[in-house]
Amino acid sequence: MLSSFALAVAGVVSTCGLAGAAVAARALTLPAGAVAAVFGSLIVVLVGFPFLALLILFVVASVLATRYQLGEKRRRSVQEGSAGERGVSNVVAHIVVPTALAVASVGVSPHLAFGALAVLYTSALAFGASDTFASEFGVLAGRARSILTLRPVEPGTNGGVSAVGQAFAFAGAVTTALVAVGLFAAFAMPVVRPAEFVATAVVAGFAGCQVDSVLGETLENRGILTKGTTNLLGMISSVAIAIAIWVAVGGTI
Repeated sequence: MLSSFALAVAGVVSTCGLAGAAVAARALTLPAGAVAAVFGSLIVVLVGFPFLALLILFVVASVLATRYQLGEKRRRSVQEGSAGERGVSNVVAHIVVPTALAVASVGVSPHLAFGALAVLYTSALAFGASDTFASEFGVLAGRARSILTLRPVEPGTNGGVSAVGQAFAFAGAVTTALVAVGLFAAFAMPVVRPAEFVATAVVAGFAGCQVDSVLGETLENRGILTKGTTNLLGMISSVAIAIAIWVAVGGTI
């Protein structure tokens, strides 16, 4: 059996290799790849491979969604980056919270037990998938409406939502939660109360996506927030919602 040190080294090497592959595939810019490698390495060293694996699958799904009908997105000037690549601000916005949760779960007196860490971490990434799917698929919808006033807006407008985008947002949250349950079980770290786990992550992730849209319309459109800070606050809101739901259903934090 490999020692903890050997596993940590293997995790760091794997993380750096995957980040390099993402840069080579032009899914991430070089600085964004470096950020992903550093934060991903912290996650795998602190909390292990299932958490890194869930993060990697989220990144892969995000890349596929971003590249979906990229030509059409470029024609409408609604693509991510110049050719679908994601930069530092996007990576930071989606990886800081999961890393902070990992840090909070270790140490002499950890602030998060495994069950709480798993559900909050999954909720954060459920938000990421929900937000990314809503944006990347919803932007191709023929029409969108303001999340606050329901007035018609151009697809891709901050705060604009569509039936297609909302459906994919929900699907992203559901998929992330179900994959998380499978991953933790595969790594012999099964979650307790899987039904409540999935429900918490799905509701928190999808609700956080709605918060992101509201912030986009009210603050980002006015230049008070950037896209990155809007995403970061949306993810923080999803974790806060997850805490409330998890405690309400009898879970411990």
